Formats: sequence, structure tokens, C-alpha cells
Amino acid sequence: MNLAFSTCDLCDAHKGDDSGAVRVLPPVWRSFGGRTYFAGPVSTVKCHEDNTLVKAALDEPGQGRVLVVDGGASLRRALVGGNLAAAAARNGWVGIVVDGCVRDVAELAAAEVGILALAAMPLPTEKRGQGQRDVSVQIQGVWVRPGDWLYADADGVLVAAQPLHAR
Repeated sequence: MNLAFSTCDLCDAHKGDDSGAVRVLPPVWRSFGGRTYFAGPVSTVKCHEDNTLVKAALDEPGQGRVLVVDGGASLRRALVGGNLAAAAARNGWVGIVVDGCVRDVAELAAAEVGILALAAMPLPTEKRGQGQRDVSVQIQGVWVRPGDWLYADADGVLVAAQPLHAR
């Protein structure tokens, strides 16, 4: 995957934009996946300690998208593990951002997908079939909407209403 972007360059190019079209997520993320940088259009899941809809999403064709999971910043259960990371890579997802926890750290690192999360937690989720798909979510205080573009690299994560280019 050859992406020609730097979140720093994108922020420099759009620093004067006060429209809210370009938003930077707080620096709370740990990188767990086999890709250290990724970008693509956003699909969302909102769930709390139940990854049923996360699994359903990652089992579908990703088509170069990034799955943003609003797990309510819960540190009590892991919403993504090795099997889901492998499914994401196999199905063409480029990245997963989890406002919550992940597990199977060694397996995540081996998956050819970018994975950002708050922490690792070995406990799996309950399967209650609850949550919402492709709704606007608030991740660490920043709104992320289906169809937004997400850019992630070692310097941080930003979200934009449209695809961005450094000027």
C-alpha cells in the first residue's frame, strides 16, 4: 500500500480551516496492527462491550475502508482480536480504530491492517447483538461520520469530510 500522505503535512495544509471539516483526534492511540499508517473512507460501529456488529462489519468487503468503533472508551472488554483482524485484512479493510480495547496483540501485529486502540485487554466481549452501524459517533470528543476520510500515521489521526491533499 503506497499512500502519499503525512498527517503533519495535512494539518499544515489545512490549519487555517475553521469550518470543522478537518478534525484531529486526541493523542491517546496505541498502534497494534501490521500497518503503521493507513487512510480511507470511514464506516462506523457504535457498541458497548459487545462486538457482534464489529464482526459483522469486518466479515464484509472492506473496499479500502477504515472501521471506526465507538466502544465508549471502555477498558473492560476487547472489541477486536486476532480473528477479526485477520478477517479485516482478508476482506480488504485498511484500518480499524477502536475507542476501546483489543486483544491477541501478537496476532494483531501479524495482520496486514492498521489497528489503533486505547489498550490491550484479554477479556472478550459479551455477544448480545446490540449496537448500531454507520451512525455518527463521537470518538474521544471528536465527531466521526460514515463517509468521512480518516488518515492515521505515527504522528496522529485526523478525520476530514472529504479526501485531503497536502497543498
